[in-house]
Amino acid sequence: MSTDPQQILNTVFGYSAFRGSQQEIINELISGRDALVLMPTGGGKSLCYQIPALARPGVGIVVSPLIALMQDQVNALRQLGVRADFLNSTLAWDDVSAIEQRLLKGDLDLLYIAPERLIQERTLDLLDRAPIGLFAIDEAHCVSQWGHDFRADYLALSILHERYPQIPRVALTATADARTRQEIVQRLDLTNARQFVTSFDRPNIQYRITQKRNARQQLLHFLRREHPTDAGIVYCLSRNKVETVAKWLSAEGFNAVPYHAGLTPRQRQEHQERFLREDGVIVVATIAFGMGIDKPDVRFVAHLDLPKSLEAYYQETGRAGRDALPSTAWMAYGLQDVIKLRQMMDGSEASDAHKRAERQKLDAMLALCETTACRRHTLLAYFGEASPEHCGNCDTCLTPVPTWDATVPVQMALSCVYRTGQRFGVNHVIDVLRGDATDKVSQNGHQALSTFGIGKDRSATEWRSIFRQLVAGGYLSADIDGFGALKLTELCRPLLRGDATLALRKDIAEPQDKSARQRKKKGSPAVPEHLLEAWEALRACRKRLADEQGVPPYVIFHDATLLSLLEHKPSSLNDMRDISGIGEAKLERYGDAFLEVLGSL
Repeated sequence: MSTDPQQILNTVFGYSAFRGSQQEIINELISGRDALVLMPTGGGKSLCYQIPALARPGVGIVVSPLIALMQDQVNALRQLGVRADFLNSTLAWDDVSAIEQRLLKGDLDLLYIAPERLIQERTLDLLDRAPIGLFAIDEAHCVSQWGHDFRADYLALSILHERYPQIPRVALTATADARTRQEIVQRLDLTNARQFVTSFDRPNIQYRITQKRNARQQLLHFLRREHPTDAGIVYCLSRNKVETVAKWLSAEGFNAVPYHAGLTPRQRQEHQERFLREDGVIVVATIAFGMGIDKPDVRFVAHLDLPKSLEAYYQETGRAGRDALPSTAWMAYGLQDVIKLRQMMDGSEASDAHKRAERQKLDAMLALCETTACRRHTLLAYFGEASPEHCGNCDTCLTPVPTWDATVPVQMALSCVYRTGQRFGVNHVIDVLRGDATDKVSQNGHQALSTFGIGKDRSATEWRSIFRQLVAGGYLSADIDGFGALKLTELCRPLLRGDATLALRKDIAEPQDKSARQRKKKGSPAVPEHLLEAWEALRACRKRLADEQGVPPYVIFHDATLLSLLEHKPSSLNDMRDISGIGEAKLERYGDAFLEVLGSL
């Protein structure tokens, strides 16, 4: 095999040119120097260590945190003619022994190892005797003790620098703010590593956040209107909600499966394999699902509960559209999300410093939800990246959000919280404001309050919007007693005294995105009507080849490659070399099969 990076890119991976800083990163590693790579999901991180592993003498050792995904990563490389394998606890002893012998003989190009296995003395002794070309530490943000994906085994990976100082290392992640980057450098001994921080922007993802009214029905409307047959992920906060939503979606005609830590390992593996290998499967999941998912054709990620941080939101939504085709990040968000997360944080046993950090992260997440500015601009600014003030592909750009002077209603709301004793949740306070003489209002004598009925000209939905924004803005806090009793904070004083005014966003119905409706035809990504039959024929061919080998369809060809085949209609194997994503190994294996389909259309 050639040692020239450009030739490897062309002949093995089937791409004509490097993207962004890929070539610089690859040259750094081939030269034997360390690197820290921050690149968005779908930006081509894997090539940054796979090509140097093929170009350098020795084996590339890849530290990967999820055993379940190693098989698919290795299968994809084998399709390209790359000698790849993995070592993890799923293998029988004879298989482990055979792989170890291939490693020692230099008969592997890449070997994937879980961090907990790599740091064992037996594995390190094995690596001492092996010809190693580089170490790649994937999902490097897992080393951060402040992060939502912290893995204790990652802390021990500094041993790679201590034990193998001459072997280049590359740490890669899609999600890391400045603080997390500093932790990665410190904990992995990457002080002298060159840092490559590429744009966090995912322009193909449309960001949309809507206020919860009836979240399930809103999700159902979104799916049926825009993604009726697409693969996607729906995130929920609790295991119970995951189960109920998965069952409900299945009853509504969708191919939905649950995924959470309460399932058996076998169930999780079965559901994950269905998601990866079948078309149009929706996984309803807790945050236990998703890290390292390589499926390129996830067309949407939906949140029915608020993520705890912008890092979590960015990483989870980033699992959509890895193939750079149009995709959607949709979320329904409401007051109870804010209250629930703040109660969980305040009631945890974490240190005060950790709680402060978590509150700051949640506040940034709330700011994204409540902003009237461009979502993408706000999101990228959090990661320290400048961007245009209008992206044209988020809900606030497509349908600008109006604001209104809410000072007087806000004063009413705050006064009512105070006069009811700061002991009640939002529903009761709204009943008092609207003059609804419920049993609870009567039992507490709140119909005699001066605030009883002063807000009857506004609907409960309007008041709920006001309270949501007051809690999100830190003017009200929710008690951790489990009942969400609202309490005033110091920020209220200027408003109650009349020394300050407050503008709030005017909630509007979720925009009807015409472009989204128009692009959805039979679950296809931007396929014109007259090419749908040809598109389905190519997909059927891909599915047949994938089933024969027991691999996901995208391992054969990505959707983007099928679209390119439709566009260019190659008539020979030589013509197919010009199609992005078709290297020599895939051309030899699958070229004739796809040419036959194209010739019959």
